[in-house]
Amino acid sequence: MAAIARWCIRHRLVAVLLWLLALGGVGTGAVLAGNAYSNDYEVPGTESGRATALLERGFHGLGGDGDTIVWHTERGSVRADAVQERMSGVLREVAELPGVAAVTSPYGDTAGRISEDGRTAYATVTFAEQADDVPEGQAKAVVDTARAAATDDLRVELGGTVVALTEAPGGHVAEAVGVAVAAVVLFLAFGSLAASALPIATALVSVGIAYSGIVLLGHVMTVADFAPMLGMLVGLGVGIDYALFIVTRHRRGLKRGLSVAEAAETAVATTGRAVVFAGATVCIALLGMLILRLSFLNGVAVAASLTVVLTVAASVTLLPALLSLIGMRALSRRERRTLAEHGPQPELPTGFAARWSAFVERHPKLLGAVAAVVMTVLALPTLSLHLGTSDQGNGPAAATTRKAYDLLADGFGPGVNGPLTLVAGLDGADDRVALDQLPAALSATKGVAAVSPVTYNGSGDTAVLTVVPDSSPQSKATSELVDRLRQDVLPRAEAGTSLDVNVGGVTASYDDFAEIIVGKLPLFVGVVIALGCLLLLVAFRSIGIPLKAAAMNVMAVAGAFGVVVAVFQWGWGSELLGLGSAGPIEPFLPVIMVSVLFGLSMDYQVFLVSRMYEEWLETGDNRRAVRVGLAETSRVINSAAVIMISVFLAFVLSGDRVVAMFGIALAAAVALDAFVLRTLLVPALMHLLGGANWWLPKRLDRLLPRISIEPPECRATADARAKIPAQRVTVPTTEENEDVRDIAG
Repeated sequence: MAAIARWCIRHRLVAVLLWLLALGGVGTGAVLAGNAYSNDYEVPGTESGRATALLERGFHGLGGDGDTIVWHTERGSVRADAVQERMSGVLREVAELPGVAAVTSPYGDTAGRISEDGRTAYATVTFAEQADDVPEGQAKAVVDTARAAATDDLRVELGGTVVALTEAPGGHVAEAVGVAVAAVVLFLAFGSLAASALPIATALVSVGIAYSGIVLLGHVMTVADFAPMLGMLVGLGVGIDYALFIVTRHRRGLKRGLSVAEAAETAVATTGRAVVFAGATVCIALLGMLILRLSFLNGVAVAASLTVVLTVAASVTLLPALLSLIGMRALSRRERRTLAEHGPQPELPTGFAARWSAFVERHPKLLGAVAAVVMTVLALPTLSLHLGTSDQGNGPAAATTRKAYDLLADGFGPGVNGPLTLVAGLDGADDRVALDQLPAALSATKGVAAVSPVTYNGSGDTAVLTVVPDSSPQSKATSELVDRLRQDVLPRAEAGTSLDVNVGGVTASYDDFAEIIVGKLPLFVGVVIALGCLLLLVAFRSIGIPLKAAAMNVMAVAGAFGVVVAVFQWGWGSELLGLGSAGPIEPFLPVIMVSVLFGLSMDYQVFLVSRMYEEWLETGDNRRAVRVGLAETSRVINSAAVIMISVFLAFVLSGDRVVAMFGIALAAAVALDAFVLRTLLVPALMHLLGGANWWLPKRLDRLLPRISIEPPECRATADARAKIPAQRVTVPTTEENEDVRDIAG
């Protein structure tokens, strides 16, 4: 690490230029290539996947995305001549627009598209492609054409996945707000404009390259449309934090009288090691998603890992170059004046940090119990977690998709917003006879509101019919209906024939996706925990440290899930935040959240315990190690946590429900991790366990490889003390550590 830092400092202009060239080159490539994101939740081998494949193969043109145009009048009826003439003309215009395959009007032979009270009607717009492949311009043309028909007495709203493309938030308000808040926190922490700008600049450059790289990545593998925002969210958070830790160590070196180059090199050689190690743990947690073997999540894992790798690389290469460029301006004017007048002085852990550390040492049992109770209470909502489809009924109240959803639910019942599609392949007359009898059996099934007639394709080898539930797509009752059809109704209809009816539709697809994920989740969590523990075991040569870290990570994840369930599933404040109404949690969210949260939780564990480990190696005194480590790191960890929380919460402004879920979940996890677990529960437990914190069987110690994140002199001190166990060994230490011990003692 020191050699890398020296090269970047000596060739600082070259290092900065290389990063800027990379930013410009990758960014230009992304602009020229355009994005190719895909939200493909279909899992090969599932029943809903087979239904989609049969539909696309048997009904060319019906495999495209189907959206709705809804109109409603408070006066009169939608059957009135004026309304019928106006809307029929609009539907003809929509049918002629590019990308539209067909428009089904409620005026004519189509039944069931006008409500019983005659005030609401809807038409179906079938696009030639699935939503991922429909250009935004084509979607906007449909919306503008339909909305132009609205009058004071006639409401016109549109719903569907393609229409939602026109509601995608524009600009980068969330990112700007998060960066602005981070800049304020950094300035308050450093008192130097130049020093506070460096973590921001480093994070923006690395995240900018990563964002463009994710755009290009979408052309070679499946990448979800929220992956760039997730990568940016994680990248800004960890990027600013990693740079903050290194700049803090650099400033400490300047105050001790080191030159700018020496301070920067020392910061990278010491704290930079912890940054690389922390980044590696985040990447391992993220790449753990690959074991699920789901293409939808593979792209998310690689995209987020790419962002973290680039932020780490920028922190240990671009940052030291920038530190050497600003020179002594890394210190505030007052700090520079004090240094010139009084000479080098170490930055000592005084004030609240030192008092808090001593307080935890005096009351470890009480504080540990309080922290455990807080985490348990916050985790309780997790027990009611419901995975399912949060649909456009959960969108912001002002969105046209939400208004269309509500109009349809009020006029036709909630199930019309998420009908089930039953698709069958036919082989012989017996199959056709059995299928013709199926609508009657379906109509008599509990939970079914309506059944459409069977529609056969031109060759007669594929048939489709639609089942409208009497509950909303996101309701548990709809999921239960899917299970009832698959396990009871359809098998009876298929008995004695070769008929094979597959249940598809939005709810069925999400249920299949959720079932696959839930089935693999224990393996995934186990692998992530095991790999994280193995890394900590090798780094800290201890059995207790990895086990405590695993327990703390599980607690942080459970607490964050509890907050997400309360806000999004129970609806506590979701409307006030502009996040729409209460609804289930997306089935892919637990996997992604576990990956990211485990990685971020490891960050603070590494930075906190690594300083304790240094002190333990030098003194062999656990009480002193915990006290000094907490006193020295709590302030910077809390500052870093405030920055992360601010960045994550700012993404609530994105207007995207999924991204907002990530933002609130990550903000809650970081808050609990930094202010409850790492500065309260972890040190309390370490005081209670004493020297057992650092116990490792000697045989295992010899077998494990060496990964040193501590300074070499700390290891030398520990080795010297181990050779003479019978007497106290006095080993010269840095002036800073001597002063810290004086205060701590």
